[in-house]
Amino acid sequence: MPAQYIHRDRSIRQVQEEQLAPAATRSRQSRGRDRSETADPERTCFEVDRDRVLHSKAFRRLKHKTQVFIHPDGDHYVTRLTHAVQVTQVARALGAALGLNDPLVEAIAVGHDVGHTPFGHAGEAVLAEFIPGWQHGAQGVRIYDILEPVNLTWEVRDGIRAHTWKVTPAPSTPEARCVRWADRIAYLTHDARDAIRAGLLTPSDLPAGIVDCLGPPGGEWIGRLLRAVVDHTLATDVLDMEPQMAGIMHELRAFMFERVYLSAALEAPKRAAMEVTRRLVEYHADHPDHVPDTYREHAADRLRQVTDYVAGMTDRYALTTHARLIGSPPTTQLADW
Repeated sequence: MPAQYIHRDRSIRQVQEEQLAPAATRSRQSRGRDRSETADPERTCFEVDRDRVLHSKAFRRLKHKTQVFIHPDGDHYVTRLTHAVQVTQVARALGAALGLNDPLVEAIAVGHDVGHTPFGHAGEAVLAEFIPGWQHGAQGVRIYDILEPVNLTWEVRDGIRAHTWKVTPAPSTPEARCVRWADRIAYLTHDARDAIRAGLLTPSDLPAGIVDCLGPPGGEWIGRLLRAVVDHTLATDVLDMEPQMAGIMHELRAFMFERVYLSAALEAPKRAAMEVTRRLVEYHADHPDHVPDTYREHAADRLRQVTDYVAGMTDRYALTTHARLIGSPPTTQLADW
């Protein structure tokens, strides 16, 4: 009877990577790590990176960080952790359809938002007041380089750095570009559904052109947007979305900014979250001894140490820390959902 199992160690997996698309990133061609280390006998370098991110404290903290709705009163709203999982699923589907390196896609996707502050982009805006240009992608790289150093490969660090569209230069690998598209596809889809759940939108509020093209909010949106990237890329050999569908997605994004992200209904929770974040930075800048020794880069200046600490907080930790050190935070303004 033939053996029922085979041993697929790293050398076998690297050989099998030769069956990927010509554009795919091969692990044996990685630009490597900042610090030399012995290669894992079983896993490729990108598989190792995926596991290091998944087992990190920074990744675990995402379960209590805001996606859009700050401190919501409900169990079904998307968090940064569930967003990361959804982005990973969409990015892997894109990568698989295009013959790319799945572990590299996954490593970037699961780690893309680890640098996010408490309270989402509201917290990020406050840290940028203290450190101009502060950006959560760069903070994610800083976490894995310095604060929770795990010696990731250059390709994974580059993908985390540039997963948002406004960051330049663009990521260097097609796997990271898949994560860029997956991030936008995932957040527009789940944020629209959360807005309907919160009562900010009804399905009939969505522009007719978007519904005609994508269908009602849900999984069909993901499938159709994903297919528009796959089909266009295979037809043109350029990793991009079909222009007409890209226009629909841009229309959806503009609608979401007008009706949800920048809506008057979210303004009070956003202002309250920013004030909590601002007070935490100011307090710890005046009391640097309250920054835990286990979460600081001693070579950095005081403000950088403080912003590292505050950026790493979850929403609930930020609120309890504010209550303990400063006073009761405006929780009634933060939880209107």
